[in-house]
Amino acid sequence: MPPPKNVSQSTRILFPIAAFLLTALIANGALPLLGMLFFGNLLRESMVTERLAQTAQTVFIDIVTILLGVTVGAKTVASNFLTIETIKISVLGLVAFSLATAAGVMFAKLMNVLSKEKINPLIGAAGVSAVPMAARVVQKVAHDEDPQNFLLMHAMGPNVAGVIGSAVAAGVLLSHLAQ
Repeated sequence: MPPPKNVSQSTRILFPIAAFLLTALIANGALPLLGMLFFGNLLRESMVTERLAQTAQTVFIDIVTILLGVTVGAKTVASNFLTIETIKISVLGLVAFSLATAAGVMFAKLMNVLSKEKINPLIGAAGVSAVPMAARVVQKVAHDEDPQNFLLMHAMGPNVAGVIGSAVAAGVLLSHLAQ
């Protein structure tokens, strides 16, 4: 695949703003998650808040992850968590993850049939919202097959799109459940 195209800095700054506004209109239930994602991108791309962006990418995210894990763990009771419903949910998640990966590969193959510019079908496997692991797996599989394959940056596009799509779908679901 050809190298990814360069994106102007103004586009990288305008994207999180436009995406935040679009999310606010479509699925405001997803705003806490996507708003922080877009805010972090805006911090990094604006190049005005270098120290704050660096802290958000390293120390702060580590602290938040630890606190979130500790608070969720503290509220989890084994008798409530280790149930047959939990196993069913885990199996459903595994099936959904597998189907989404397979569908992504098949959709990429369909795109290759219908479009002039060909893409590596592995890119479709990165469309699940497991960032960055799905993109890394695509890179590893492609690199094992052909050491000249470098798909990581190509795979990150659908990978992040999967995160955004999942969050928007969850926001829409939450807004319908709240009614």
